[in-house]
Amino acid sequence: MDRKITDWIFYVGANDYDIDLFEGHYVVPNGMAYNSYVIRDEKTAVMDTIDQRKTKEWLGNLELVLHGKAPEYLVIQHMEPDHSASIQAFLETYPETTVVGNKKTFTMIGQFFPTLEIKNQMVVNNGDVLKLGEHELTFVFAPMVHWPEVMMTYESSEKVLFSADGFGKFGTLDYDDPEGWACEARRYYFGIVGKYGAQVQAVLKKAANLDIQKILPLHGPMLLEDLGY
Repeated sequence: MDRKITDWIFYVGANDYDIDLFEGHYVVPNGMAYNSYVIRDEKTAVMDTIDQRKTKEWLGNLELVLHGKAPEYLVIQHMEPDHSASIQAFLETYPETTVVGNKKTFTMIGQFFPTLEIKNQMVVNNGDVLKLGEHELTFVFAPMVHWPEVMMTYESSEKVLFSADGFGKFGTLDYDDPEGWACEARRYYFGIVGKYGAQVQAVLKKAANLDIQKILPLHGPMLLEDLGY
């Protein structure tokens, strides 16, 4: 697939064609995509890692996009294992990279990886901004959508929302769904985040104040058309 999303943002995730049950519960006859992204600028940021089933492929994808340059930042938006399981492998490859997350993120990293030593950490609060150069990342906390540490990230110059598990969908990226985008996206929403309706509404109120033209979720296809906000 074409890894270039924009002149600055690249896809480095992986498709899982072999999985039958997502999270051991949800039937996924069309597989699953674990999404991760790279923003290249004066400083480079990697947006989330992926499931351990695809760690080796993901690291290879990173190498292709980074062209031998170590990234300055790894932003952790969500600590569920299908997005965080490759953190240790990443830091073994790029040990000087600064890991960016909130307080709950780092608490969970310590619980999931008790022997992992992180040389460089950046703890962010809701609304904090990280400047990469032309690109600026604003962190929007989204607790219980659908874990307590979740945050989304808004990039203002290209009007991109990195939406964590929000706006996700079952299926691999190359699956051409005959029923269109909404059907499996709706099933994903009902199963994964729907029970946290109040928290979802709170995040949508925050998003209503942002000029969003692209949405890049951690599962399923990227929404790259003009969203009309």
